[in-house]
Amino acid sequence: MKNKPILGIALLILFTTIISQNKFTFNKFEIKEIKIENNNILKEQELIQIFSFLYNKNIIFLNSYELKNNIDQKSFIKKVEIKKIFPNKLVIKVFEKEPIAILIDKNQKKFYLDKKIDLIEYNKILEYKNLPVVIGEQKSFKKLFINLIKINFPVELILNYRLLNLNRWDIKMMDKKIIKLPEKNYVESLINFMKIKNKTNFEKYKIFDYRLGNQLILK
Repeated sequence: MKNKPILGIALLILFTTIISQNKFTFNKFEIKEIKIENNNILKEQELIQIFSFLYNKNIIFLNSYELKNNIDQKSFIKKVEIKKIFPNKLVIKVFEKEPIAILIDKNQKKFYLDKKIDLIEYNKILEYKNLPVVIGEQKSFKKLFINLIKINFPVELILNYRLLNLNRWDIKMMDKKIIKLPEKNYVESLINFMKIKNKTNFEKYKIFDYRLGNQLILK
């Protein structure tokens, strides 16, 4: 009976020591340094700020999935890869989205569009100042763009796209030629334009109007 208090004190000391040792061990693996790699458009300090929530997290249990869940879907970041340098350094390799156009929606708000026609936050970036402009709606443009790619239309020569009230598109080329597409079944019109646009007989025309069914009106 007399030994019970002594045994209790010994167990308490042992338990406290184990907790303290574990706490020290886990603290050792808290992230204290973050290094960014592979970024081109996004600045390093901007990315450090985005990933600042990682500081003091345990590096052992961290994974790319957790990072993905904390990244804004409309940011320039497409995906990330992480490399753990123990005990407390994290290297984040960033893969950026590539804008292909600038969207101006019905509220006059600007976004970049990537190759999947997903929205990206808009900031003035010199490298992307000459991207084609899309005046219209994201979903409708996605359908148009997919059709353009399917027929190998020279999208790199397009200056802008404009969605009209009747739910049809006008496409302006860099040489100032304007294609007025019908509301429906416009793929044939695009194919026809590709066939004739460089022919001598059509060089003088600036407007290729396909709105009236199978007719083409030139101006």
